[in-house]
Amino acid sequence: MKLHYRKLGSGKPLVVLHGVFGSSDNLFTVCRNIAEKGYEVYILDARNHGQSERSEVFNYEVMAEDLDRFLSENGISAPVILGHSMGGKAVLQYSQHYTNFSGLVIVDIAARAYPCHHEHIIRGLQAIDTSTLTSRKEAEDIFSRYVSDAGERQFLLKNLYRTEDGGFDWRINVPVLAENAGEVVSEVSLYNKVEKPLLLMRGGDSPYVSDEDFEYLKTWYPAARLVTIAGANHWVHATRPAEFVEEVTRFLAEQ
Repeated sequence: MKLHYRKLGSGKPLVVLHGVFGSSDNLFTVCRNIAEKGYEVYILDARNHGQSERSEVFNYEVMAEDLDRFLSENGISAPVILGHSMGGKAVLQYSQHYTNFSGLVIVDIAARAYPCHHEHIIRGLQAIDTSTLTSRKEAEDIFSRYVSDAGERQFLLKNLYRTEDGGFDWRINVPVLAENAGEVVSEVSLYNKVEKPLLLMRGGDSPYVSDEDFEYLKTWYPAARLVTIAGANHWVHATRPAEFVEEVTRFLAEQ
């Protein structure tokens, strides 16, 4: 599985994993700001996302394997690894089975299972027939019947792109993501104690991470600490980018 990635800057390595339906584009701006402070930042596209290869298999076990292979193939040693949402769960899965990291940053996600909450998005994506689509406006009109929030629609429709023949296609593997929606919200089992430092960053306006989630995480990651970013929602890096960069660079400097 070849993962597409973007590399920025030079220095201590930071490897970044995005959330479901996203890509390396989503974190590019904050990662560029981090790189400018003297770090070598790798932003990955997960399998079935962005420009990475596609596969019928999609779960946290294979995403952790993909990450391990990427680090090995690119000679990246002891990086700090950051993951947002789905990417955060992939990082937790990785850290339970592999040791090539110096620290972890988990952004607004816990190890526990969550209720399925992407059904409206999946239905909206499936409703857009890219083989007959004539414009982005048409896609927007169709998608608005399923996803009411304009910002959320804009984020998701970034995955729609023009093909060389003038048509449209998705940069996400819609059928596989639909089939495996339950995998995205599934629990990551924690059973190995990890002594390396972990920063759990949550949005103050997000319901994804409770105090109890952090206390449970700390039983397996005793060096973990929690930071709450006031005014941020689940997309901490987008709603409070300056605070996000400040907390990540502070953590990097400590490692």
